[in-house]
Amino acid sequence: MPNTKKASKNQSKKNKDKVADEKGLDFPRAWVEFPDPADEEQVFRCDLTWLTSRWTCIFGSGCQGIQAGRASDGCCTLGAHFSDEDDEQRVAEHVARLTPELWQFHDVGSESGWTQLDDDGEKQTRRWDGACIFLNRPGFPAGAGCSLHILALKSGQEPLETKPDVCWQLPIRRTYDWIDRPDDTRVLQVSIGEYDRRGWGPGGHDLHWWCTSATSAHGAGEPVYVSYRAELTELMGPQAYAELVKLCEARLASLLPMAPHPADPA
Repeated sequence: MPNTKKASKNQSKKNKDKVADEKGLDFPRAWVEFPDPADEEQVFRCDLTWLTSRWTCIFGSGCQGIQAGRASDGCCTLGAHFSDEDDEQRVAEHVARLTPELWQFHDVGSESGWTQLDDDGEKQTRRWDGACIFLNRPGFPAGAGCSLHILALKSGQEPLETKPDVCWQLPIRRTYDWIDRPDDTRVLQVSIGEYDRRGWGPGGHDLHWWCTSATSAHGAGEPVYVSYRAELTELMGPQAYAELVKLCEARLASLLPMAPHPADPA
């Protein structure tokens, strides 16, 4: 599974400047478990509270950024770690397609590289001028935001095809656990849920703002399981995603769905 972007170890353990529109991390959630139609040795455990919520990315439209004073960075301030060599190689193939018209720092990246090692020796996208080198800043003609994302949209691709794994998966979190059953069988449990502050590790509490629990980011016309169809299909497989859709639709059709997301509109 992909590595998360790492928050600074020099920051305090608590976010003292927590933005007022964020809800708490602990609240009732509705989880559902079902067998993977494509793999009898695997089951999915999905957070319907999150997947039927009205969250949406508000980058450039109210996003307050993970670092104070850098709202225009969104969640791109720290750069992105690669999940493995295949992830890095796939991204490299699309970096080669970027032009100066699409990528603000094309000259810098082409001349001196677009990756770096973090403090632990792990490879990530290079940080340039305070944020990820692929982040076009406000005012750039092709548009502000991830140049790899812009490349995908302009070429008729899904952004998950061009961006690092961790970038296109956020804010969906996929985790794995082997479950030992009473009959001495084992099954791989794949959990699909919300990538909240805790998903970042201890540094998550230091983020200036995080969108998944922010009321300002919960006002979409479509629930997450619909707006993130491509990403969830890639993470789960088409058959499992189809089953998830049925369960989400049944939940939303109920007169009083249990455990709604607290950041959703009342």
